[in-house]
Amino acid sequence: MHRYPDSPVFYRSLVREYPRAVRGRGCWIEDDTGQRYLDAVGGAFVASIGHGVTEIGEAMARQAGRLAYVNGTAFTHDAVEELAGRLVRLTPGMDRAYILGSGSEAVEAALKLARQHWVERGRPGKHRVIALEPSYHGNTLLALSASARPHYRAYWPEWLADITRIPAPYAYRCACRGDAGCPACTGDALEDAIRREGAERIAAFIMEPVGGSSTGASIPRDGYLQRIRELCDHYDVLFIADEVLCGAGRTGTWVATQAEGVVPDITTLGKGIAGGYAPVSAVLARDAVIEPIARGSGALLHAQTFSHHAVTCAAAVATIDYIEHHRLVSRCQAMGGVLHQRLDRLRSLPGVGDVRGRGLLAGVEFVADAGTRATFPRRARVAERFTRNAQDEGLIVWPNTGHADGEHGDLVMLAPPYIIEEREIDEIVARFSRALGRTMAEAAATA
Repeated sequence: MHRYPDSPVFYRSLVREYPRAVRGRGCWIEDDTGQRYLDAVGGAFVASIGHGVTEIGEAMARQAGRLAYVNGTAFTHDAVEELAGRLVRLTPGMDRAYILGSGSEAVEAALKLARQHWVERGRPGKHRVIALEPSYHGNTLLALSASARPHYRAYWPEWLADITRIPAPYAYRCACRGDAGCPACTGDALEDAIRREGAERIAAFIMEPVGGSSTGASIPRDGYLQRIRELCDHYDVLFIADEVLCGAGRTGTWVATQAEGVVPDITTLGKGIAGGYAPVSAVLARDAVIEPIARGSGALLHAQTFSHHAVTCAAAVATIDYIEHHRLVSRCQAMGGVLHQRLDRLRSLPGVGDVRGRGLLAGVEFVADAGTRATFPRRARVAERFTRNAQDEGLIVWPNTGHADGEHGDLVMLAPPYIIEEREIDEIVARFSRALGRTMAEAAATA
């Protein structure tokens, strides 16, 4: 095991021990002791095509041997042209793609693009952003400003931008319990916020079309996204769909907005588009968003040294080609049905409040009382305990806390590689059940 301060590595956590991963193949990771782990969340929703796909590394090596890096202000190159072409072809309504390295960078750039669009149209008063609560869009300061995750924001309040918030369409936690007229669940809360702030001041509305970790794969009500699109059109607000986590085929369509027939103004992608073989993200936009900049200053004011990087673009091209060749988007839809059917078995277990999601994206929310949906006390650290116990069982999941009220709430997410087999889904459920049993026993002991 490896931990701080015994290693020169500045680890993501300074209070735990880490096994050393040495190889991966398919949905599995192996450490240096020979222990194997079923990667049920693709690391961090990233390993879309599974581990150990050698042709991706080969494509990167070929590109590095020809041309590894040129500055995007001086040159274009084959890899970025090919990647942009694929992304635009696959993402309905999008015309151009700006290639970056991480999801946070993509969201940061998307928000800046929205602001610059209005400035270059001669409407600088449109500067405010509306976002959901709870939500998460990244860790750079503007992306974090748009996020509603109090424990991530706690240290930086003086540095963060002021964002207008509306309640997320989070059915399990919404007090409406399915009321047809609920403003949060129908999207009418967006109209209320625009009217309150003044449409002349609103630049953009940003949301994840399928909830990420902040709402545990919560699915908006039918018609929600259409209502959002109508309101943004009516009030002249740019609609940004953050699909860094849910896009690239994971929910059974290339982007989640496709399932609802909705075209945003700007879409962000990341994580799965290069399968974890290289850090790649993208901002995709309609020409109507970009044209005022082309006619004005002539450039998006968001410079990144490693944007449009040749080797990382080659990794994404090879990954997307692999996804298309093996028809993995439709496989996500088919295997997603299997995943959710098997996960339904968890509903009867102590501590499980809800199981939800779409395609190969699922959230399991833990509660102290399934009838009242009461949360566990934060001191019980149920999500963290479960994640540790799951890893001890050889299962990797993604935890989240605080979604119920900003402090309380425990859930974990599953997002296995698109290549997962039915027997591996059954293994996820078996290992999940064992880890949950241990976790509930520990939580009872701390009560």
